[in-house]
Amino acid sequence: MSTPAKRIFSLKIAKQTAEAFLQEEGITSLPVDPFAIAESRDIVVEGKPEKTDGVSGMLLRHGNNFGIIYATHIPSIGFQRFSVSHELGHYFLPGHIDQVLQGGVHLSRAGFVTADPYELEADHFAAGLLMPSAPFRKAIDAYDPGLEAVEAVADHCVTSRTATAIRFAELTDSAVAVIMSTGGIIDYCFLSDAMKSLPKLDYLRKGTRLPAGTATARLASDPARVESGSRIADETDIRDWLGGFTKAAVSEESVGLGGYGKVLTVLVSPTVGQDDEPDEDREEDELIESWTPRFRR
Repeated sequence: MSTPAKRIFSLKIAKQTAEAFLQEEGITSLPVDPFAIAESRDIVVEGKPEKTDGVSGMLLRHGNNFGIIYATHIPSIGFQRFSVSHELGHYFLPGHIDQVLQGGVHLSRAGFVTADPYELEADHFAAGLLMPSAPFRKAIDAYDPGLEAVEAVADHCVTSRTATAIRFAELTDSAVAVIMSTGGIIDYCFLSDAMKSLPKLDYLRKGTRLPAGTATARLASDPARVESGSRIADETDIRDWLGGFTKAAVSEESVGLGGYGKVLTVLVSPTVGQDDEPDEDREEDELIESWTPRFRR
């Protein structure tokens, strides 16, 4: 198995581990309460402002006692819950405690913002914990795909729009792309499996500019609109965003995320990737399940 394939596999294992934990605990409905989960393991959780740039929280260990501190300087309940869930990922995932807590304190950067494999695994654990696949799919199926669905399900899960949009792209059957940008520069892009079916895609790269002339680029060019949470919607050709040779109309919906200076964009095509195909992931899912660990109490 190649290194990229191993990375993808480990991230799927992390999400599967979170979902297996929920099943063992009998937690089947949304929203999931990470604070209650921490309490059930006698983990003390406190919120404090964090002055270190980019730090979302901390996992602490003193002997056999554990604590979680989550950053409160970002005024988002969804992000704070994700941060606590991220620390729970470090607590529950095999090998994390020995690796990240060698000095008794670990500073985390949650939110898919780092390439560190342990941080990414904890992020994916948090996504699986707060947005388990079965109830999450049921929730998104109640809405037409798009930004409205993301926001409605985010309210239901008590998660941030950003984390919800990423999970939405992962689990939806629709052709969806989720793009996060800051100041007109792309932070990351997540594509659904249906969107990935387009041939000859030019994947959006971190650090590149938003495609010129798009509605998102216009919104991003006005910081005041971004800070005020303005929205913009348009219909465009998927080639304007992802290149390739396939002409396909997509809806483009973007929203400014306030003081973060970021813009969240959701692209949806009603036609791309909608041919019935066999489930190629079934064997992989069965393998992942066989690797999923049990949990200590």
